[in-house]
Amino acid sequence: MPEDRSIKSGYRNKLDESGNVVRNKARLVTKGYSQQEGINFTETFAPVARIKAIRILLAFVACTGMKLYQMDVKSAFLNGTISEEVYVSQLPGFENNLLSSHVFKLNKGMYGLKHAPRAWYEKLSSFLTNDNFILGKIDITLFRKEIKNDFIIVQIYVNDIIFGATIENLCQEFSKLMQDEFDMSMMGELKFFLGLQIVQSDEGIKIHQRKYTKELLQKFKMEDAKPMKTPMHPSNTLGRRIITR
Repeated sequence: MPEDRSIKSGYRNKLDESGNVVRNKARLVTKGYSQQEGINFTETFAPVARIKAIRILLAFVACTGMKLYQMDVKSAFLNGTISEEVYVSQLPGFENNLLSSHVFKLNKGMYGLKHAPRAWYEKLSSFLTNDNFILGKIDITLFRKEIKNDFIIVQIYVNDIIFGATIENLCQEFSKLMQDEFDMSMMGELKFFLGLQIVQSDEGIKIHQRKYTKELLQKFKMEDAKPMKTPMHPSNTLGRRIITR
């Protein structure tokens, strides 16, 4: 049974690690949140990197002296091919008056579809493995490719890709490989990922969450609050309360 959905346009701002707007993004998003397993879709699971995996990768890179870089896939979900039969209505404001009862049939994934992340992961994973990358046995969002005594590691999180290699040439070759296949944005050294602000230097890798802290203070209107080394006044004492049933 084909899936019938409506469609809308979405607009958002992409921010950098300092909270500044670096890009205005607009995309078409499908609507329709009522789905039945086996009718609308059969599988929606799409693996994504966990924050613990990113921390382990950063620790490994710091020990080996490598440097991590970041790439962003533009409209990543549009690259994935869906096997299900899905139709979407015409975009409000852009309807064809002569064909007002017609709908569009999707051949590729679109933001809002439950199975779009899975389709994109399968597309990217297949592309990397065909280029002799080895899929991780425990973390299937981690890829590794060995060339003689050197290697390159790639970690993916939906449309964000971070990678590093023992020699700079491998990073340049991987960047060209991805840009030839997909519409990519090379963002340079890894500085901001999954809420973590990352500083890479010859001394090692430092992680902090200044942006998150600043947003938290703004949310509760505490930008002008006096900073303290402890979360409460040192003279306060904590009492113990025993609850009996």
